[in-house]
Amino acid sequence: MTTPISGVVSPTAASSASSVTGSPSSSTKKTDDLLDPKAFLQLLVAQLQYQDPSNPADTSTFLSQTATLSQVQTMNGMSDTLAALTSTQQGQAATSLIGKQITYLDLAGNQQTGVVDTATLENGTATLKIGNASISLAKVISVTSAPTTP
Repeated sequence: MTTPISGVVSPTAASSASSVTGSPSSSTKKTDDLLDPKAFLQLLVAQLQYQDPSNPADTSTFLSQTATLSQVQTMNGMSDTLAALTSTQQGQAATSLIGKQITYLDLAGNQQTGVVDTATLENGTATLKIGNASISLAKVISVTSAPTTP
């Protein structure tokens, strides 16, 4: 039986092997820290190059490892798409509150009420403006129609 790719420590692949030995559940890392397909192929070639000729590698293991890499890449893409969708949804929710009266928690934890003047989306976080106050969308407790002025 062959050694998994994460066990390869050839001179040409030693620097790349350290990024493979991390836990597979660490999907919250930046994309740059993940093993890209080119590095995976370099490790695969190194594993084939340094294998024991009397005990050749099992091709089904390589296919399984390639399929796993493909699944991880697909999940990372889906994660990025979901993050963008969440950000867009927050922006839409914030803009729908413009002109509405909201009750929210201020920095001290007290309930305040006011009419939303503007909404912004900065760094994926929706923020509402009431006068000079900036309120995170997560701090909104209730929404009502703005009171009419006589």
